[in-house]
Amino acid sequence: MIIDIHTHIGRFYLGKPHLTADRLVRQMDEWGIDKSVVLPIENPEETDFFVTTREVIRACRRFEDRLIPFCNIDPRRRYPGRFDPRPILKEYIEEGCRGFGENLAGIPVDDPMNQVIYQACGEFGLPIVMHFDSWINRDKRGMRHFERMLKKFPDTIFIAHGPSWWREISKGERSKESYPKGKVRPGGRVEKLLEAYPNLYADLSAHSGYNAISRDPSFGPGFLERFAHKLLFGTDFLSPVQKVPIVEFMKSVEISRSAKEKIMFRNALKLLKL
Repeated sequence: MIIDIHTHIGRFYLGKPHLTADRLVRQMDEWGIDKSVVLPIENPEETDFFVTTREVIRACRRFEDRLIPFCNIDPRRRYPGRFDPRPILKEYIEEGCRGFGENLAGIPVDDPMNQVIYQACGEFGLPIVMHFDSWINRDKRGMRHFERMLKKFPDTIFIAHGPSWWREISKGERSKESYPKGKVRPGGRVEKLLEAYPNLYADLSAHSGYNAISRDPSFGPGFLERFAHKLLFGTDFLSPVQKVPIVEFMKSVEISRSAKEKIMFRNALKLLKL
């Protein structure tokens, strides 16, 4: 069995082909993926167009046995300090949403507006997919502000993803590249945080995840083995012309069967309560 924790459908960019639910399911069949989580985008930073939670819910209903909807709420709705996302989340949960994300708001990771979302997700048992880069969910090197959130919201399951997260896989990474190359120094912040916080997981999707575990063949398989209980397979598939090397990498990487099963589906089954 394979569960993809991170996909998108709909039109996001001007002049680029977009992915329909039908096309996503056909690609899942080709890759041997049984179920995929579909993440809406309702934040303006990342894309030209929004794909709303309602659109995702409608699409997933057509493929209830294959597609799993997540919900999204931009934390900047209304005036700061006046917005309560819980009534909206309650509606989304009743309509089948099993998680939150992708959180792509261009504010600091510990901004009070983000914290309202974290608190609500913890109350409702919704795992939240977090994207990290130089602008979205901003943090300093070492992810110290994110660590504060992990401590402050122990009942909230965070699934970390994105360039600023995965560059921290190497201890003391000094490269300014979003996708650093070369040897990985063990003991990076990714390892330290995954070890320390039961409410933290990470997904292997997009070029950031693939680069992190493939850049150093002497490190990647061991990392997957050690942290199999905290990692989730994902593609970040959103375009029919997209290259997705993580699929073949995870099928062929030499790790134990137990570790591979945890990454490819068992952890997702647990977090999504499937």
